Amino acid sequence: MPDTSSRFTEVAPRVWVAHYDWMHVNITLVGGSDGLLMVDTHGSAEAARVVADDVRRLGAGPLTGLVNTHEHWDHHFGNATMVEQFGEMPIHATEWARDHIEASAGRTFEHYEQATDHPRREEILATTLHLPTHPFSSAVQLDLGDRAVELIHPGRGHTSGDLVVRIPDADVLLGGDLVEESDPPFIGDDSWPLEWPTTLDLVISLMTDATVVVPGHGQVVDKDFVQAQRVELGVIAETIRDLASRGVPQSQALAEGEWPWDRALLESAVRLGYEHLPRSQKRLPLI
Repeated sequence: MPDTSSRFTEVAPRVWVAHYDWMHVNITLVGGSDGLLMVDTHGSAEAARVVADDVRRLGAGPLTGLVNTHEHWDHHFGNATMVEQFGEMPIHATEWARDHIEASAGRTFEHYEQATDHPRREEILATTLHLPTHPFSSAVQLDLGDRAVELIHPGRGHTSGDLVVRIPDADVLLGGDLVEESDPPFIGDDSWPLEWPTTLDLVISLMTDATVVVPGHGQVVDKDFVQAQRVELGVIAETIRDLASRGVPQSQALAEGEWPWDRALLESAVRLGYEHLPRSQKRLPLI
């Protein structure tokens, strides 16, 4: 018999989340009387076709809009598939994300060209880019008919172009990769480790104690989880500031600092943190 089950699970009224094993990616559907809004679209055309089948199995309405939470490939490589399968529709993202998707995707394609033994290499390289069509700068409200959904750029953190999605009537917040549950948040070469904690402060201010929080990767969490993650990111930022202010050189910072995460996860954080610090907060290295 054919599989008629959908991965989408309702986590709040007319808000469904599907969790996919590959990269622990979450795809969210927000339902309104005018149709469904999909937040993020997965990491390849092939993976997105599975998502599209799950949308159909859910049977909650037509797909009428997309949101990309930032410019990294695992959140938008399914855009073209969704448009092919469901028709043209607005694709929302921050202006920064829209302007940097092509360059970011180029680095991804280059990486997988070299990764000849990666099991998903071919499907990733076969993906066609489809850029966001509706960029915004700081905040925008989307009308789903009988429901309003807010897209908010709270500041720089995981990237310069992160957005969060707030569904006020359901008390749900979609955090993108500003919040991760499956692993510690990824601090990469385009992250802002010194600003990420204050960006999360704004995100937390959008929550109540009962808010359902959907991270970019991993299981659904709550406000307490986000606050704990903000504390860890704050410790990382303050440790970088402290080490730099005491004249500890960047090359020794990882070894000398007391870190909340494995040091192997923090190489980019330390390098970027030192680069982003104003000169007034850095002393010359002690000799």
